[in-house]
Amino acid sequence: MTANSDSIRIPQDFSAARGMIVTVAASILLFTTAASQAAPKADAIKRGEMLARENCASCHAIGLKGDSSNPKSPPFRTLSQRYKLEALEEALGEGITMGHGEANMPHFIFEPDDIGDLISYLKKINRK
Repeated sequence: MTANSDSIRIPQDFSAARGMIVTVAASILLFTTAASQAAPKADAIKRGEMLARENCASCHAIGLKGDSSNPKSPPFRTLSQRYKLEALEEALGEGITMGHGEANMPHFIFEPDDIGDLISYLKKINRK
């Protein structure tokens, strides 16, 4: 079989076009990966704040300002001054029980996802 002049030819500059397509595709992939990682992080922080509000706000100040309603309960924004925040993960998973004077803190056990979300929130609001 012989090739005729009507056969399909790939232009000489196709390799440059293919390189550009690969570069654009890789850029899109990197952008979507970065965006998808940022969204879960933001969602985790929001869930952590919600957990703090639901479970802890009756005694602790959980935001960036304000006093705790129980003076012996430290504001969450200052916890990193007392503890390594990552060290709280184990205590939250096993059941954190602390004494705040006459009113002891209720016994809490958090699920692993909840712990990660709460720690993400604490890292966001804590001052060093």
